[in-house]
Amino acid sequence: MNGVLRVALFGTLGIGTFVLLNSIYTVSEVEQMIITQFGKPVGAAVTSAGLKMKVPFIQNVNSIDKRVLEWDGSPSDMPTKDKLYISVDLFARWRITDPLQYFLRLRDERSAQSRLDDILGSETRNAVAKHELIEIIRTTKGRVPLQDALMADTDRDRMGALVPIQKGRQLVEQEIRAAAAEKVKVFGIELLDIRFKRINYNESVRPKIYDRMISERRQIAERFLSEGNGEAARIRGDRVRDLNKIQSEAYRKVEEIRGVADAKATEIYASAYNQSPDAVAFYEFTRTMQAYSAILAENTTLVLSTNSDLFKFLKGMSPDSDVHLAERPKVSQETAAE
Repeated sequence: MNGVLRVALFGTLGIGTFVLLNSIYTVSEVEQMIITQFGKPVGAAVTSAGLKMKVPFIQNVNSIDKRVLEWDGSPSDMPTKDKLYISVDLFARWRITDPLQYFLRLRDERSAQSRLDDILGSETRNAVAKHELIEIIRTTKGRVPLQDALMADTDRDRMGALVPIQKGRQLVEQEIRAAAAEKVKVFGIELLDIRFKRINYNESVRPKIYDRMISERRQIAERFLSEGNGEAARIRGDRVRDLNKIQSEAYRKVEEIRGVADAKATEIYASAYNQSPDAVAFYEFTRTMQAYSAILAENTTLVLSTNSDLFKFLKGMSPDSDVHLAERPKVSQETAAE
């Protein structure tokens, strides 16, 4: 009898423990619970963390995340207002604010991500189609572009000027968020933020855009190169001009020094030869001989006056000399050519 009571007691304790374990559940700080009975929600959502109770076996616990969740869309091609096809990659942050409504409409996170794909993709297409590309690319109205100091004023005005915008990327993102937030609110979702992750040209036109950019940069490089070559030519021209100027001034200085030296030497010679008549005669003879060697060459014809100082030293030369006078030496001095 005691054995039967003991078995019954242990059985009762086991069943009670099993029922108790099936009646309690825990809620963490990052989740919230929806209690369902036969598949239908019962009561309000449990949002506070701790140990909770439910009806065993009949009621089930459905966990819903309380944290900020991420939505990362796939890149999608869409046209802008100025008929340019671009690839837009978007991401957003959202959270569940109404767990009961979220559970009734979507049930799980995978369904929520699918609905966000549809809504955010549609609103992004609408916003991009209403704005030109520059409005989506540019961030603010008053941004001043960086300009190269080496660029000419005309190139700086042509390439450095930014197209004026009315809104900018931040306001476009706010428009998408405001339009999508109203649509996802019915699912118990709050859209916290939305951002453009990447904006690029369509794959089909991207090579042409890159080629045009390369061509523009190449034109600028060629202009810089031509300006550099022109500047180099100017510098080389200035160098040649300065070199010629220095050489001409040096030559003039050398000639001046040489002239002064010759004058000084002549003065010294004159003062030395004037000391005696014989020295003067010898000086005249040596200078005349030097003049002969300078002006007489082979087959030279020389016409001199009989009164010339050069002629008096030629009177005693033989007829076989290489110097042929206009008149023969034997002719009298009065009949010689004047």
